[in-house]
Amino acid sequence: MSELEIVNRKATHLYFFTQVFEAGIILTGTEVKSIKSGKANLSDAYCAFEHGELWIRNMHISEYDSGLQNHEPKRPRKLLLNRSELRKLERKVNEKGNTIIPYRVYLSDRGMIKIEIALASGKKSFDKRDAIKEKDQKREMERIQKYK
Repeated sequence: MSELEIVNRKATHLYFFTQVFEAGIILTGTEVKSIKSGKANLSDAYCAFEHGELWIRNMHISEYDSGLQNHEPKRPRKLLLNRSELRKLERKVNEKGNTIIPYRVYLSDRGMIKIEIALASGKKSFDKRDAIKEKDQKREMERIQKYK
């Protein structure tokens, strides 16, 4: 089985992750084939509640190469979580400043496509600058260690 992992790299730069959840996702056959071939993008995706259900929106899954009946690339897709997790998330999202960000799509041990979502709050610009500064310092330290 191939190791599948599609990550939203911008998410850790833009948000502080408070809590992380693993959710199932309802997909059609062509969507599953496209994801397994690595043709999905989470960069503009977000999660929203609608009638007590959690939906992922703007997740781009490219159309499958061969096949007559293809899917719509950016259609809303329902996420599957326990009822208690859904209630907890909905309560937290209604608080000011919290949002749900899809972070990672991967293949579980049983071969199911799962999505890792995070309850997050937005970073301010000075937080982003601090994170960039830390990353640069760490890179510089590794470079110095390498040449010693």
